[in-house]
Amino acid sequence: MSRAAVLALCLAPCLALSPAGPAGAQAADRAGQFDYYVLALSWSPTWCATTGDARDAGQCDAGRRTGFVVHGLWPQYERGWPDDCATTEPDPTRRETGAMADVMGSGGLAWHQWRKHGRCSGLSARGYFGAVREAAAAVGIPPVLAMLPRDVRLDATVIEDAFIDVNPDLARDGITVTCDAGRLDEVRICLTRDLQPRACAPDIRRDCRSRMLVEAPG
Repeated sequence: MSRAAVLALCLAPCLALSPAGPAGAQAADRAGQFDYYVLALSWSPTWCATTGDARDAGQCDAGRRTGFVVHGLWPQYERGWPDDCATTEPDPTRRETGAMADVMGSGGLAWHQWRKHGRCSGLSARGYFGAVREAAAAVGIPPVLAMLPRDVRLDATVIEDAFIDVNPDLARDGITVTCDAGRLDEVRICLTRDLQPRACAPDIRRDCRSRMLVEAPG
């Protein structure tokens, strides 16, 4: 038997026992290869209280009464998600990212989301930002939250019901509500690749289990 054959036989058990990597990880994240999207809507008062005020972020200016902003439109696998994919598409210009501030809060966030998630969509920067706008425009924000007059404490199911009331195509298994340090953090809505509502995969269903503080926009 040749040395190469002997080496192959010796290594076979080790290769068979080698870890495959983190659960849900793909062999290689490739642009355009994913199963569905998550539209993440961030509750601005929470982000401002925990991060934005210290940065003197424009979306936190008094009197703006900013409620939900788009955190991102994230390509997902049925288990796990891609990020930081290689793409042949050119990066957006500063003007293109700055133009997304009206829906994403800042051009800086738009750039970060393109770099981490948009490149995985397989779209051009213009196409990705267009999809962000289309997805955001298709989701109605419950008036009871958009015009919240004072701070309240709510369960995740109450917030889900409010979204379903104004978006009849949404189902409870297609929306999840997260919290951060007892505050409303995000509402995440699962969408098909053509931006239609769908059920979220199990690893995305992470509803906050406790009643959370929902601070009124300032």
